[in-house]
Amino acid sequence: MKSRNRYWIHWSNSGWQSWLKYRQLVLKSLGICLGSWLALNTLILGSMAAKPVDAFFVLGGSICRELYVAQLAKQHPHIPILISQGSLEPCLLLLFQREQAPRQQVWLEQCAHSTFTNFYFGIPILRRWGVHKVRVITSATHLPRAQWLAQILLGAQRIWVQIDIVEEQGIPGNRESFVKTVVDVTRSLIWAMISQFYQPKCSAITSLLAVNLQDWQQQGFFCEHQGQLNTGGNVN
Repeated sequence: MKSRNRYWIHWSNSGWQSWLKYRQLVLKSLGICLGSWLALNTLILGSMAAKPVDAFFVLGGSICRELYVAQLAKQHPHIPILISQGSLEPCLLLLFQREQAPRQQVWLEQCAHSTFTNFYFGIPILRRWGVHKVRVITSATHLPRAQWLAQILLGAQRIWVQIDIVEEQGIPGNRESFVKTVVDVTRSLIWAMISQFYQPKCSAITSLLAVNLQDWQQQGFFCEHQGQLNTGGNVN
């Protein structure tokens, strides 16, 4: 009985030591892989910084940002624009018409419901476009959270980020907080790893050219008052 107990204790100790060694080996291997990936990613990102911008990415939440990108569209008509959960389709159409901005390269993504999901659903679209350097258009009221999320999530996809800050008027609708920033940065770091293997798809993507203004006018709609758009009396 004593010998059996000694054998059991010996087996348990050796099994525990083996498991510890195996865990250390796994963690070390993961660390090496992660470090190598980060080093390679940094080198590639550095080379992307010198390339020209090949997309404009608007984080929805203010028609001022959309007015800003409409001006950019006139200067750079061949660069595609992705507006993530922005103003209503007819408001964007009226805005681009009023500014006489080209609409051929403007796409509206309507799956997002937060800053994090702006990137969650927007990045796969940018990847399909073959984007290497993007101008992310947001407001000072979204900083530094939006910038950190952009650098983490876009950087993980080897897309260089340039932040354009649009001046806002009035009281912003969103409120930044330390907790919100910590939560979003944390899940962005986690998603940066997962997104190497899985990319979500958004089924609500519309070309600005496909927006039917007459249908919307029959339904009735409201636009943000700062856009100063003539919608036939349906202005909020």
